[in-house]
Amino acid sequence: MSGKDKPIDDARRNIDRLVNQHTEALYSYALMRVGKPDVAEDMVQDALLAALQSWQSFAGDSSERTWLIGILSHKILDFFRRNSRREDVDDETWRTEYFNKSRHWKDRMLSWKADPETLAEDVDFRRVLQDCLRELSRVMAQAFVMREIEGCSSEEVCKHLEISQTNLWVRLHRARLQLRRCLELNWFS
Repeated sequence: MSGKDKPIDDARRNIDRLVNQHTEALYSYALMRVGKPDVAEDMVQDALLAALQSWQSFAGDSSERTWLIGILSHKILDFFRRNSRREDVDDETWRTEYFNKSRHWKDRMLSWKADPETLAEDVDFRRVLQDCLRELSRVMAQAFVMREIEGCSSEEVCKHLEISQTNLWVRLHRARLQLRRCLELNWFS
């Protein structure tokens, strides 16, 4: 074996060990952040591939798991950045569907047959609301639940989700529009 092949062989041996020791923790970490098993698996694979490619740069200043989680975190951030661009395009669809050119609602909201407190206690309504929340993207649902259902302050939500106030308000706006549509189709109609 030439001296040139040694770093590659070391990296392969180490990556096998890293996969065996850390994949479960990496997968759990990714799943908690992206919410979809198939996406979490892809993120872990991408992170492990990046670790293999940059193995020689690992200085050992932190634990291997910390290093791998750092790589995985960057992959997850890239994923959310790509998906947030798609949401921006979808926002235009919502805008034209619900609002006219002068930015007023095209259609008035269907009238509620009960007051909000009564609806909140209605088991069937809560089931429909949960179904509608599941239709939202994970980031929108998280922001909406924390702010509107759990009653967290905007500052708490922003800190927990690591987003700006502006981003929070955009997520809440989009979530409300999508929930309105879903509830009108599945409850109020």
